[in-house]
Amino acid sequence: MNDFTPPDDGDLPEDAQASESTNLWRDFLADCRQTASHSGPYQQSGRLTRINGLVMEASGIKLPLGSGCRVMVSGGTWVEAEVVGFSGERVFMMPTDDVIGLAPGSQVAPLEAPPVRPAPGRRVGPRRRAADRAKHLPVGEELLGRVIDGAGRPLDNLGPLEARHLRSLATRPINPLQREKIERTMDVGIRAINGLLTVGRGQRIGLFAGSGVGKSVLLGMMARYTAADVIVVGLIGERGREVKEFIDTTLGEAGLKRSVVVAAPADTSPLMRLQGAAYATTVAEWFRDHGYHVLLIMDSLTRYAMAQREIALAIGEPPVTRGYPPSVFARLPQLVERAGNGPRDGGSITAFYTVLAEGDDQQDPIADSARAILDGHFVLSRELADAGHYPALDIEQSVSRAMMNLLTPAQFEMVRRFKQTFALYRRNRNLIAVGAYKPKQDPLLDEAVALYPRLEAFLQQAQHERENYDDAVLKLQQIFRSLP
Repeated sequence: MNDFTPPDDGDLPEDAQASESTNLWRDFLADCRQTASHSGPYQQSGRLTRINGLVMEASGIKLPLGSGCRVMVSGGTWVEAEVVGFSGERVFMMPTDDVIGLAPGSQVAPLEAPPVRPAPGRRVGPRRRAADRAKHLPVGEELLGRVIDGAGRPLDNLGPLEARHLRSLATRPINPLQREKIERTMDVGIRAINGLLTVGRGQRIGLFAGSGVGKSVLLGMMARYTAADVIVVGLIGERGREVKEFIDTTLGEAGLKRSVVVAAPADTSPLMRLQGAAYATTVAEWFRDHGYHVLLIMDSLTRYAMAQREIALAIGEPPVTRGYPPSVFARLPQLVERAGNGPRDGGSITAFYTVLAEGDDQQDPIADSARAILDGHFVLSRELADAGHYPALDIEQSVSRAMMNLLTPAQFEMVRRFKQTFALYRRNRNLIAVGAYKPKQDPLLDEAVALYPRLEAFLQQAQHERENYDDAVLKLQQIFRSLP
């Protein structure tokens, strides 16, 4: 620190020796404090020892899981990475960017984290302080109308974000006993959903679909027509072409104005895809904590699971179910549980997660796990899509688990009658098609045949047509009022 050394005071008288010693040590400590105040903070560092596929190994540094770090490249640049595991003295990291230019022995240093700022109504405990060593990214109203990547960097060429707030990606879910119950409906602008699969504020819904059955169009309609205050869209693992198409065509200019789009396409690293999903959820949490009602759209939960699978297999975790390691099924509820209602009289996050059913297999392990942790599942049918029936919602297989808390007994009876009548016709449609059906033998089937055109018309909706909740309920009532 400095060259100051207290002199030997052994030749002084005893009283003078004590006084002189006290003064010298006081000056020495004051000099130490002054020197320390002008020195930079201590920062540990390590060295890169190995790169094996997607995983980097470092030694000489100890960081908790989820911590951000920098690996220095020649020329003064660096590659950002995140700690995903450790073994003994070795730390395993996953890069967020290309690793071109890294060499053995490159310096590894932790990213600096801003001070802990608890969200409204949340206490900062030991776990929260540990989580705040993780990466912090911008949040706030300045993000509305912007398209950003999983690291908080603008993709829309509209300049820097100028956000005033930062927030850790590793936040904890709200205490379930402090959440407000799902008691108010969320108008999503889709007639079939508003009338027959009513969604409540704070509900988490899975949209189960194969490829090419219209899920992106349905999500875009929700984003444009929803009654939510803010829309947060996470495009995770999708093709880069679809990102621009979703923003320009599906979402549209009006939808983008009150939206935040976080895009982590398929060509980004698996860590960036995971981070993109966590970042979209973090942005939605900030708006919820400030009293907004948020619609969170995550496309897709399956790509999120696949990104975690890539990371887990790369660090040596064994696969258990169709190539998915156990950590995949542990991380899904951790992400989903962050959505939902906040404390009473606060904001909410109503979330739609798309789940890609491989080969339209509804028993896919990710689809099966998602059904268990979500508050409902809407199934899109390829058969309906091929017949030109849009949105291709399969009403018979779809369920909203919060409907009982949202509808009056009379409304629920109408929904039950609609589904029974619709299912009865579909079970007998082959007999009707070949002329084997004879009227006046089964009154219920006669009613189903008479009502089916109106039932099918109720379920279909054009892409540019909006149907609010009250109008959907009124049209549902009119279907049965016209019966003799």
